[in-house]
Amino acid sequence: MLGGMEAVIQAGGIIGERPEAIWLALGTAIMLLGTVYFVAKGWGVKDPQQQEYFVITTMITGIAAAAYLSMFFGFGLTEVEVAGRGALDIYWARYADWLFTTPLLLLDLALLANASRIETSALIILDGFMIVTGLVGALSKQMTFRYTWWFISTVSMILVLYFLYSVLTARVQEMGDDVKGTFTALRNLTLVLWSLYPVLWIVGTEGAGIVNLYIETLGFMVLDVLAKVGFGMVLLRSRAILGDADAPEPSAEPAD
Repeated sequence: MLGGMEAVIQAGGIIGERPEAIWLALGTAIMLLGTVYFVAKGWGVKDPQQQEYFVITTMITGIAAAAYLSMFFGFGLTEVEVAGRGALDIYWARYADWLFTTPLLLLDLALLANASRIETSALIILDGFMIVTGLVGALSKQMTFRYTWWFISTVSMILVLYFLYSVLTARVQEMGDDVKGTFTALRNLTLVLWSLYPVLWIVGTEGAGIVNLYIETLGFMVLDVLAKVGFGMVLLRSRAILGDADAPEPSAEPAD
């Protein structure tokens, strides 16, 4: 009982010192709930291909939960002295999260589209370059360098999204309607959400500073939850993954 009260008091102290930590705590909770849900949903799955999707998707939310918890406690936080802006609080653990989770998200899409090993490798390498250059920009001490690395990272992201829209989309055109429908929904979700990340970066504290750290953290949390938990919900509830036995039954047609 006393240990629980101490934990609550400590959490309250963290939020008092860093108000944006409330969104990190909420992000941790949602990612944990998503992880538990995906584990429970995939517990009895026997098909190896289905298991692969469940394992990958569960890893995504599990890694994100760990990253958000570390940021909540301040372990994924550093201070960068930026010329003309002063000291900025940078949550570098967010980039560590993305470095592992975004390739896994792309791997889910590549598996769904039956992409070749070369295509999948190229997509993941380009994605890693996007995250690393974004981190370099976040840690740079000159605004010119920050904007330059942001631009490089954003161009890399555009190439990743174009790859999804062109190469992988072309592959699923030869597949069944269930796979095409699921892939299209996940691709469009990824295109929209990922496009918002560089926008939030450039208007947030790491860029122009138009919005404060509290709003910026809220925005990244919402995007992360939708891009990871929302993505997993769509994927792991789809007929393309579950098969006819586990997916919702279609409406019955009247017999002749």
